[in-house]
Amino acid sequence: MASLSLRHIYKKYPGGVTAVSDFNLEVKDKEFLVLVGPSGCGKSTTLRMIAGLEEISEGELFIGDRLVNDVAPKDRKIAMVFQNYALYPHMSVFENMAFGLKLSKVPKETIKKKVEDAARILDITHLLDRKPKALSGGQKQRVALGRAIVRDPQVFLLDEPLSNLDAKLRAAMRTELTKLHNRVGTTFVYVTHDQVEAMTMATRIVVMKDGLIQQVDTPQKLYDEPVNIFVAGFIGTPQMNFLNGALEKRADGVYFVYEGNSLKLPEDKANNEALAEYIGKEVVAGVRPECIHDDEINIAKCEGATLEAFVDVTELMGAEIYLYLNVGEEGKLTARVSSRSTTRAGDTIKIGFDMSRMHIFDKDTERCILH
Repeated sequence: MASLSLRHIYKKYPGGVTAVSDFNLEVKDKEFLVLVGPSGCGKSTTLRMIAGLEEISEGELFIGDRLVNDVAPKDRKIAMVFQNYALYPHMSVFENMAFGLKLSKVPKETIKKKVEDAARILDITHLLDRKPKALSGGQKQRVALGRAIVRDPQVFLLDEPLSNLDAKLRAAMRTELTKLHNRVGTTFVYVTHDQVEAMTMATRIVVMKDGLIQQVDTPQKLYDEPVNIFVAGFIGTPQMNFLNGALEKRADGVYFVYEGNSLKLPEDKANNEALAEYIGKEVVAGVRPECIHDDEINIAKCEGATLEAFVDVTELMGAEIYLYLNVGEEGKLTARVSSRSTTRAGDTIKIGFDMSRMHIFDKDTERCILH
């Protein structure tokens, strides 16, 4: 097994286009690391540089303690699983999984054992004689994974492997991939634009934007302590609400003033030194949908942080309801409330904010001032 070390990695294309800038990352042995970000942020390019399919413009890439910048892909001891599965249509499942081993002149008996072992792990033993056209999307995905497993790679690289599957199968395969990682005990580097995949599978997540790393942390830490507005908005479903307002110091404490309403900050937040220089200035407040309440019990706990909102749309999600709200002229909010809520579209309701979980961001730099 192996760790990965990316040191000051750049990818520059002709014409002055820089796809990845100063990428620094240490991936621990046996870690499940997920690169996440919007399309065009450089995550797949980074993965392809690790695989050796893209040349590194600047910087050093180590797999274990071996510098691999100039090592051919086949000699890097990595295995890559692509979005489109890349199976040979004229070969059976067994032949597809065995193909790389045959090229490496591995003995037939060893190939047979490795393929059968991988098929057993992935529950595709009964499919070994079939051709890819006779397989479902999920089965093709397992074959692609099996082809990677038989090579005993030090590092698994997975490039959006679930994006072609339907929602139900995608959820099931997320669980299967996590179990597979636990079983084979290999380092996984996984690329996706789907933050739900990232949150559910990763031991650590790398959030990228415009070729730059924004934050690297555990899923929970990213959710609770985003470093900037981009990370805060990217991680979490529905996404965080951002409110443009100002901080005001009054005799009884510090208030966030938003659309003509005053929301009182808890004492520990109000007394935080980081806020001192922002008193009287415009800031952006961030509040998760689950921290906005429409029921009397929770509103009672939000003393000094309530306001009136018009309910535009409600969406019943089964176990919860999403409320899409309007406040004043510009304010749009999303609340996630209990499925027992009696709020309906067209109502004007009182809502309360859990200010203890509100984030404050610098309006100009978009960096987080206070969690």
